[in-house]
Amino acid sequence: MAKPQPSWALGVPGPDTPASPRTMRTLRKIQSHQVLSTSSALIAQTQASRQDGSNEADPGSAATPGAATRARAHRRARSNSDAASREAAAATPPTTQRRPARKTGSGIGVKRSLLENFLRDGPQSSNPNEGLGELKYLVLSSRVDADGDGMSPYRIYLWLVLLDIPPMPTDDYLAFIHRGRSPAYAKIRNDTFRTLATDPLFKRRVTEASLIRLLNAVAWKLHDSRPKPRSRPTSSRRREMELLVNAPPRIAEESPFGGELAKVTNTTTSDSAMYVQGMNVLCAPFLYAARSEVEAFALFHYFVTRECPGYIRGAMDGVHKGLRLVDRCLEIVEPKLAAYLFSKGMHAELYAFPSVLTLCACTPPLPEVLHLWDFLFAYGPHLNILCIVAQLIRMRDLIFESPSPNKILRSFPPLDAKEIIALTVLLVRKIPGDLYAEMISHAK
Repeated sequence: MAKPQPSWALGVPGPDTPASPRTMRTLRKIQSHQVLSTSSALIAQTQASRQDGSNEADPGSAATPGAATRARAHRRARSNSDAASREAAAATPPTTQRRPARKTGSGIGVKRSLLENFLRDGPQSSNPNEGLGELKYLVLSSRVDADGDGMSPYRIYLWLVLLDIPPMPTDDYLAFIHRGRSPAYAKIRNDTFRTLATDPLFKRRVTEASLIRLLNAVAWKLHDSRPKPRSRPTSSRRREMELLVNAPPRIAEESPFGGELAKVTNTTTSDSAMYVQGMNVLCAPFLYAARSEVEAFALFHYFVTRECPGYIRGAMDGVHKGLRLVDRCLEIVEPKLAAYLFSKGMHAELYAFPSVLTLCACTPPLPEVLHLWDFLFAYGPHLNILCIVAQLIRMRDLIFESPSPNKILRSFPPLDAKEIIALTVLLVRKIPGDLYAEMISHAK
């Protein structure tokens, strides 16, 4: 049976080697190419340990954990709000009937999964890299416990841990709300009412007002992060700069103002956008899974600025790179299907743009999207490229039988996260290392 390799064997810097969080995040993404290739043995090993450890679950532990940047042991004191009821219960003689255990949730009377126990109690190892690797294996080998609507009491904390997002003060979010309408407010209002309009689960839980508030707050924060233009030069200085602009290139290069003029031009030019169409759909699962708008704001802002900033630039160059990667990966893992689609003029840019931009959040049902995102946040959002390829492979027979594949590819069939993840893990083995490196960096 294959065993997970230690962090030093996979190229992760040791305790004496300083590394930035972004460097460590990139190294962990590269490791996923090797780790996922041995996933079958890891899943079997984890399932065996799950059977042994399920009988040791403590049914009387505290409630849901708080968000943490790293999984660690954390116990919360019991509230005294029910002290009177507990004293009354102690004075009441016991009855012969027993209250049946709840079937949903993770409170008293319900056995918790290994994944939930891990988030509550933390890893056994003191090495954070080993603990994070163990958490990823649990996400891959066992689904997050959720009800029929896809709601889980600990999923949002799992995402915060996997993405290493620290707690955010509520006042910081409220400060953006109180600033009113951002410059992108009109664009936001033009899209929010269409967000997952046909999904009753989303409409029942998330209001359009909360979606507008969150996107408007993110637009303000992106606006504040833009480089500020320099102060306006004086009249004499302005005349000198005008002479430099109209002067021949040789004179401008020799002038001491040439470099400063270039700096002014560069700082006032920015191609980053505060809002692009599609950000509303990408934001929707965060709001649906979170317990508060502040949690959703912290997750969504981190995601669009650190994981996929290329997706929200004005030109959306990251999305277009991802579309080309879909064609290249499909050509490697399923050459016949790729050749058939190319012969019909069907490239990924014609049918996969929403799936790349929103990490498949545009394809229902929403509970399956959340399970797919558990996997993507654990091993890297770049694997969404292979998840799209996996969906195409599952549609292969329908595509071959249809003389016009564009009718089939207008809307993908409902997501089946378990099958797509299993097929994606198999596809990882067929992707060359250089192409996999392009997948990691395409959204930056």
